Amino acid sequence: MAVEATHFTDPGCPWAYSASPALAALEWRYGDQLHWRLVTIGLTEDAGQYLARGYTPLRQVHGYMMFRDRFGMPFSTEPRARISATARACRAIVATRLQAPALEHAVFRALQFGNFTDSVVFDEDADLLRALTRVEGLDAGAVLAALGSPEVTEAYQRDRAEARTAAGGPTEFQGKAADSDGAVRYTAPSLIFEQDGRRLEAGGFQTIEAYDVIIANLDTSLERTPPPESPLPALERFPDGLTTQEVAAVMAGSLQDPDRLAAEQALVELACAGTVARLPLGDDALWRVSRPAAAADGAGSARAARSPAVA
Repeated sequence: MAVEATHFTDPGCPWAYSASPALAALEWRYGDQLHWRLVTIGLTEDAGQYLARGYTPLRQVHGYMMFRDRFGMPFSTEPRARISATARACRAIVATRLQAPALEHAVFRALQFGNFTDSVVFDEDADLLRALTRVEGLDAGAVLAALGSPEVTEAYQRDRAEARTAAGGPTEFQGKAADSDGAVRYTAPSLIFEQDGRRLEAGGFQTIEAYDVIIANLDTSLERTPPPESPLPALERFPDGLTTQEVAAVMAGSLQDPDRLAAEQALVELACAGTVARLPLGDDALWRVSRPAAAADGAGSARAARSPAVA
């Protein structure tokens, strides 16, 4: 029996983005034995909410530098034009869920990359379109046109309401919930694992060990894939790419810290051999298995929902 995994998140949260290596390692270990469901938090409906807290483009970049140095995901230090809310980006994820559900996670990831490596302003349609058009197989224009539709609004509001049900639970108990808009909500990323009536929470930013011990307590009959000795099997599992830190996390053994340098050296060797392509991303790269252009045409729509289909 698969484990159901609910992922509360928001593409504008640097904590959620910085958890990507741990989530990649989790997916490598358990694959399709985990059934994922993404719930958008909608951190802010209006940029004024951030401005009232003292956010500025400069403060934002300084924060990104801290996250980059501490957790290793790619970031850009280019200040964006202005601070924006995250609501429209979350609506884009929900619209994709309704129009092309297999690409929902790909859109989430593309919006993260746009926000943290490309200075995308989420409430500028041209910027949103720039991020969305990087997803292979997505009708970005149709997604953008649907953001204000009744169907998307209803589904998005359901997400927001569900994300604001953390009161009295383990996430609040552990001090990892928030009440910035009047209700106790899950912070990004929060994961809830469920199987056969049992429910365990990993609220807020957690380590791979936290996720792993929860799954071990839910089901010891699952097949647990050991770390690969080379980046290549990981990139074959995630055909649309992993960042350097994500590869390092997938390759890390039990109780071992990710060896970023070793992972990057191995990736560069594969790139020199023509096996792997290196796509610049912020101050780092997205790595993926090289494939002929003809084979890539239209491939995005056929990929699994958890595959990060970003060109």
